[in-house]
Amino acid sequence: MSETQDREQVRAALDAKEEQLEQEIAELTAPHQNMGNISFGKRVGDGTSMAVERLSAVHAHDRLTAMLEEVRRARAALDDGTWGTCVVCGNPIAEARLEARPWATRCVGCAASAGPR
Repeated sequence: MSETQDREQVRAALDAKEEQLEQEIAELTAPHQNMGNISFGKRVGDGTSMAVERLSAVHAHDRLTAMLEEVRRARAALDDGTWGTCVVCGNPIAEARLEARPWATRCVGCAASAGPR
């Protein structure tokens, strides 16, 4: 397989991931049919469970948005020829990592030292 074919496959994978993430974000941000009244008291009720669901949705939205930014950074790196190089240490990112996560912009060591993203 040529380098051009490899780049085309990576670009296709990044495009597909971007589309998937955009759809998931759209679903999370779509208006809810039953907004209900949220009230907090001594008993756990519908309002409390709705609030917990919304907090979970906010966390999921933040995580998906961060991943979408990574995908877009990886595509920019593909365009400028730096894809596959760690943005922190400058070393090559392991091929297995790029196969599993083509939007990776950090090597395993730098990603681990940065904490969860």
